[in-house]
Amino acid sequence: MSEQLTVPTMAELMAEGKEPDILFWVGSAGSYDDRAKKITKAFVKILNKANVNFAVLGTEESATGDLAKRAGNEFLFQMQAVMNIEVLNAYNIKRIVTCDPHSFNCLKNEYPGLGGNYEVLHHTQFIKELITSGKLDIKNSDYNGKRITFHDPCYLGRANSEYNAPRDVLNTLNATLLEMKRSKSTALCCGAGGAQMFKEPEKGDKDINELRTEDALKTNPEIIATGCPYCMTMMSDGVKVKEKENEIKVMDVAELIASSQGL
Repeated sequence: MSEQLTVPTMAELMAEGKEPDILFWVGSAGSYDDRAKKITKAFVKILNKANVNFAVLGTEESATGDLAKRAGNEFLFQMQAVMNIEVLNAYNIKRIVTCDPHSFNCLKNEYPGLGGNYEVLHHTQFIKELITSGKLDIKNSDYNGKRITFHDPCYLGRANSEYNAPRDVLNTLNATLLEMKRSKSTALCCGAGGAQMFKEPEKGDKDINELRTEDALKTNPEIIATGCPYCMTMMSDGVKVKEKENEIKVMDVAELIASSQGL
């Protein structure tokens, strides 16, 4: 690989007696799923470009336990959570940023009950912060006038009422932002949430991700933007089912920002 990404670990910084401003929580999808790894890389490029003092846990990061909890295994969730909280608290972590709304929701709303109290941000909120503070200067982008529709992830939107950050970030690209008929608080799930991604769908005449992709296609987009690795999988699969993968790209907000900066 020719590109050089700087990704310090908490252990390395601790050994140098340093503390990062933020911990980047990569999450299971961002660590192991080939498509989601591209989102992780794009976000790291943004962090490097904006000179953000950040670190990752690396091998010390484990699954949040969110999927176990959604699937009904509260015991496994608590085991995972307590283990992660011990690591986070030992490093005196204050601020966490993640590209995964499932991790975001879990760390923000469910870890405090087990002794893990942190300020948790979704990556679109943090990118907005970087742009607003002038640390990230969005110059003329390749997406000028491109037709983009944004799919709201359930755990960012309805669960945490964050609808503006991803849209504010996308608006800096000077693209044409199109809203689906079902958007924001009435947005339809992509079909992956609640651990549904890891089981076969119940019988019916259509998969949810196909239905959601149809919502997106009605806006006649060139790009479907997402803010979640699971939504990325479901919407990409939906676009393939509709045989539109040559015409329509599915991209994370971080990827759009990174590529607009030539990163």
